[in-house]
Amino acid sequence: MERINSNLLKELIKVRGTSGDESRIKDFILTYIEENKANWKSPVTIYEGENFQDAIVLVFGQPKTAVFAHIDTIGYMVGYNNSLMKIGSPVNIDTARLVGSDSKGKIETELMVMEHPFGQTQLKCLCEREIDRGTILTYKPRFIQKETYIQSPYLDNRLGVLNALHLAEGLENGAIVFSTYEEHGGGSVGFLAKFLFEKYGTRQALISDITWVTDGIKHGEGVVISMRDQHIPRRSYLNQLIAIAKENNIQFQLEVESAGGSDGSYLQKSNFPFDWCFVGAPESNAHTPKEKVYISDIVEMMKFYEIIMNKIG
Repeated sequence: MERINSNLLKELIKVRGTSGDESRIKDFILTYIEENKANWKSPVTIYEGENFQDAIVLVFGQPKTAVFAHIDTIGYMVGYNNSLMKIGSPVNIDTARLVGSDSKGKIETELMVMEHPFGQTQLKCLCEREIDRGTILTYKPRFIQKETYIQSPYLDNRLGVLNALHLAEGLENGAIVFSTYEEHGGGSVGFLAKFLFEKYGTRQALISDITWVTDGIKHGEGVVISMRDQHIPRRSYLNQLIAIAKENNIQFQLEVESAGGSDGSYLQKSNFPFDWCFVGAPESNAHTPKEKVYISDIVEMMKFYEIIMNKIG
C-alpha cells in the first residue's frame, strides 16, 4: 500500500478534464513534473506546447518503448434547456451528482434519466437556472480508500496517470506520453506516435490504463495483460511481455475480449509500426461515480511497469 501515493491520486481526481477539455489536468501534471523532476533518477526532456495541443511527452535517455496514459475522462456537456449529452460513454445513473461551472458561477446538480417509450432515453440536469450551453459537467469527487480497495470516480484513467508519474521517478530509458481524447474518439495518439518514431525511433508501447472486471477478469488476481479487445496486439510482442511477467513472479491475468479499446487501438490505426499492449489493473463499476480497484492489483501494475521498462525501455 505504501507504493501508492493516495494524496496525489486524490488531487488528480479533483481536476476536471473530459475529452477536449484537458488543459487543467495538463497544467496540473506539468506543475507536478517541474516540482519533482529534480528528485528523479534520470534527467527528463519535456515536450509540450502548441504542436502537442494538451498532450505531454517525457523522454528519458534513448527511448525504445513509450508508456501511453490518457489524461481525459468521461462526462457530460450541457445542450439546450439543461439537456445533457455524453462525453465518452458514462453510465447514466439517475441522481448522480455532477459539478462544473459556467459564466454565472459554480454548479452542483444531479443527473436526471428519463426513459421514454420505444427505448428512448433523455438526459437532463436538475438546476433552478438555465446552464450555459456547452458547459461541461463531471462526477463530483468522492474518494474512498479501504484496506483492500479504492473507490472513486475517474480511476479510469487517473490511476494510469499515477502509474506513469510513479514510473518517471526511476526511469533511465523510455518515453512517457500523456495523451488526450481517448474517451471520445481519439485525436492525439497519431501525431504523438509520429513524433516519437521520427525523432527517436521509438516503436514499442505499453498502454497504462484501467480495464474492466468481467467473467474472466477478477479483483485481486493481479495486473491485466490484454491479449485482445476490439484490436489485437502483435503476438511476438505480447509473448515477450508475458514471459517477463512469469520470470519476475508478477501476479497477472490474461484478458481476451471482443470489444473495447484504448490508446493501443489508435496506435494500431496509425501509419507507424508500433507494437503495443494494454497492461493495467481491472475495475468494477466502470464509467460510474463508484469505480473500484483493488490496491493489490495497482501494486502489481506498478511493479510490472518498472520491470518491463528496465528490460525493454
